[in-house]
Amino acid sequence: MTASMSRRHRVVIIGSGFGGLFAAKGLKHADADVTLISRTPHHLFQPLLYQVATGILSEGEIAPATREILRRQRDARVLLGEVTDIDLAARTVVSTAGEVTTTTHYDSLIVAAGATTSYFGHDEFALRAPGLKSIDDALELRGRILTAFEFAELAEDEATRDEWMTFAVVGAGATGVEMAGQISELSHRTLVKDYRSIDTRRTRIVLVDALDDILGTFGTKLSASAAKQLARLGIEVWLSEKVVGVDERGLTVEDRSGARTRIPARTVVWAAGVKAVALAKALAEQSGAELDRGDRVKVQPDCTLPGHPEVFVIGDMMSLNDYPGVAQVAMQQGKYAADQIRRRLEGRAAQPPFRYFDKGSMATISRFRAVASIGPLRFSGFVAWLLWLIIHVMYLVGFKNRVTTVLHWAVSFVGRGRAQRATPQHHLVGPAAGEGLQVPDMPPPSKAAPTR
Repeated sequence: MTASMSRRHRVVIIGSGFGGLFAAKGLKHADADVTLISRTPHHLFQPLLYQVATGILSEGEIAPATREILRRQRDARVLLGEVTDIDLAARTVVSTAGEVTTTTHYDSLIVAAGATTSYFGHDEFALRAPGLKSIDDALELRGRILTAFEFAELAEDEATRDEWMTFAVVGAGATGVEMAGQISELSHRTLVKDYRSIDTRRTRIVLVDALDDILGTFGTKLSASAAKQLARLGIEVWLSEKVVGVDERGLTVEDRSGARTRIPARTVVWAAGVKAVALAKALAEQSGAELDRGDRVKVQPDCTLPGHPEVFVIGDMMSLNDYPGVAQVAMQQGKYAADQIRRRLEGRAAQPPFRYFDKGSMATISRFRAVASIGPLRFSGFVAWLLWLIIHVMYLVGFKNRVTTVLHWAVSFVGRGRAQRATPQHHLVGPAAGEGLQVPDMPPPSKAAPTR
């Protein structure tokens, strides 16, 4: 199917993340037809994915429908589809959804397709150590984390029980620290009275990173503060340890001397790295642009593709001035690209080269504990946690999402509950179920008590 031609300027946006969404909003009332193509029908507030994975929030609270967000923007059209090809010469984008293939023509293109998990050349780790980049990832991890305690309750020997009650988080950046902290909260507060054969307070949580500090981008002072807060939660921090193997019963790490250590753990979470999606390589091949180590496209100072001023590459897909792959960069670039297009349409002078305004970085450790870096100011503990709370509520899309999120935070942070602990059947034993693998050391179902 081929999209109909339009007499107005045609802007195509790929991706419904922060960059794509802010670009689409920035083009409201512009003299252009806007088409947003995304592989999912929702926008994703990715910084809170770990809270879906640990049962605090539902997926709907951080993933509102893109059509609902843009429904008042009459000049914007939303298409579901995985972009499989971009033809820079023909100025077309090909996307597929099920058996439907769509070709969309553009005059201006904004590519904000985001990033995916990087296993640093060991993609085989993905089966046993899922990342945290999508709603599917979060639900998969939630199933694995909650089910681990169920299997620990069923285990008949101490060694197997300990494996189920050990959680390894790979990557000590913000996502890894937040995941480790919330698994600790889950085991030490939420689940502590729910089991009869196990004491969930004995849960072991290991945070592993190949670098020599945690939250390295936050600076030495906050890194040290975060390390102390993690220690108070009983979380083991293993630094300068590279993961060299992952299987169904644990992982193997190697220090800088080459010595290897085995960590028995049935649940492994990968939060160690990201790389741009495959579209970045396709754009580089056609334009001659360079890619950085994370497969991100090295763009011009105005965020355009070299030799193609009509194509903007923004967010986690682009490489410019060593800007970090965070939501604020994508938001600001989305607005910038939209404004550049409006200026061209209106015959106004272009903006100066893009400059990222760093509004600061934040990461939670657990309830009432966080670290925050805002300009020259550094905060830790309760004050940083309050700042984190306010900022994240402000950036959630939709009044309803803000209200329900605050209510669920109150239940989780003030009380002990978790609103989202349901686990779909296909998530009960993770990917192993789909492969026909047997969960080791599990007793067979009793014939006297058939399941329904």
